[in-house]
Amino acid sequence: AASPPQYGIVLDAGSSHTAMFVYKWPADKENDTGVVSEHSMCDVEGPGISSYSSNPPAAGTSLVHCLNQALRDVPKEKHAGTPLYLGATAGMRLLNIADLQASDSVLRAVAATLKSYPFDFRGAKILSGEEEGVFGWVTANYLLENFIKRGWLGEWIQPQKKTLGAMDFGGASTQITFETRDTIEDPRNEVMLKLYGQAYKVYTHSFLCYGRDQVLKRLLSKLLQAESYQPSVRHPCWPTGYKKSLLLSSVYDSPCTEKERPSLALNATITVIGTGNGSLCALHVSKLFDFTTCSFSRCSFDGIFQPEVSGKFIAFSAFFYTVDFIQTVMGRPVHLPGDLKDAAKAICATSWSELLQKAPELEKRLSDYCAVSTFVYLLTTKGYNFDNHSFPNIAFQKKAGETSIGWALGYMLNLTNMIPAEKPSSHKSMLYNYWVILILLFVVTTLTSLVTAVCLLRHSKSSVI
Repeated sequence: AASPPQYGIVLDAGSSHTAMFVYKWPADKENDTGVVSEHSMCDVEGPGISSYSSNPPAAGTSLVHCLNQALRDVPKEKHAGTPLYLGATAGMRLLNIADLQASDSVLRAVAATLKSYPFDFRGAKILSGEEEGVFGWVTANYLLENFIKRGWLGEWIQPQKKTLGAMDFGGASTQITFETRDTIEDPRNEVMLKLYGQAYKVYTHSFLCYGRDQVLKRLLSKLLQAESYQPSVRHPCWPTGYKKSLLLSSVYDSPCTEKERPSLALNATITVIGTGNGSLCALHVSKLFDFTTCSFSRCSFDGIFQPEVSGKFIAFSAFFYTVDFIQTVMGRPVHLPGDLKDAAKAICATSWSELLQKAPELEKRLSDYCAVSTFVYLLTTKGYNFDNHSFPNIAFQKKAGETSIGWALGYMLNLTNMIPAEKPSSHKSMLYNYWVILILLFVVTTLTSLVTAVCLLRHSKSSVI
């Protein structure tokens, strides 16, 4: 009989919201690749934990609804043996920069709530950008069984498959991670991994302040600056017919914009009016990148070394949502960089009322798709250097099978030691081999005797005549 499944829980505390993932796997197969799957998930109501800096206990309380769901999702007798982790990403990295005390208090409050549950709580921590990038890469390749595979005789096969690059686009940072043969000129971008007896040289970089929400704040800051903080400011990336009053403090409340903070009173209100001008929007968005400085043989942007992109890629989280919007709401294909560029222009040229008509359920984010699509186009082409030849190698996808792609699964696999460095011994599989060989022998014998019987029968029939 199959042994009862094991479970593991990871809370992915992102900058704009927290998601809880419950994973399960057959206990007797835990070192096989691809066997862990998502059992259930739960979206925490409200903002990310980093927004509770002035009321840390509320960050803990916010998780209760999802943790109570986990109590139901995991069988009671399994609670004590189920590892529980919380990992926080760029929202907390930014809070940690802005106010170390506050970020510690938030983590402590969250840990206190997690400890009060009957699971095996193993810590709440802030992941580095590199960890976030690499664990996302591990998740994608694990789920697609690119590391190792069981052959039909139960033997371990190292598929000669190439690994997949991973591109993640969150609320406060964006990551790119891929295996490369090239020299990685900056040691900070190099990760050597040994998985299932195979060595991987992986390039990774995380760009803080290049997540969706921070990009939009930085863009606003640039526009306000360009129009010298007048009471009303035009926004070329917002749709025509859309306008909004903003507190200056809401733009400058982040380490990503504080260098540009004006000497004005931050309680001042500015009216921002959409003008829906795609080319002007692209001009302003491109100013968020620095393409000029580079002390290496090649760079992506902001002076960061990056080898040439190679192989296939999977682009998830907000990359997926942006391209999905272009394809489903705008009804446009995205095969080449030009498609992305044209789609961004088309979104920018669509009025607010027309956008609302197309996708009323997305109202909260609708005004931002023009800027975000433009940003994704510039990031992938001018930033990472994808071109007509390499861009089609990107799959925009948020799941592999039923499991969400992101750093959470890779993080749990790593901390529970479910991906061995060495190739799994064929000890278990030898036993399995004997069974398979016995069964095959049985089948062959049975078939042989059947065939013999049929032949003899035919022979005896024909000899009667």
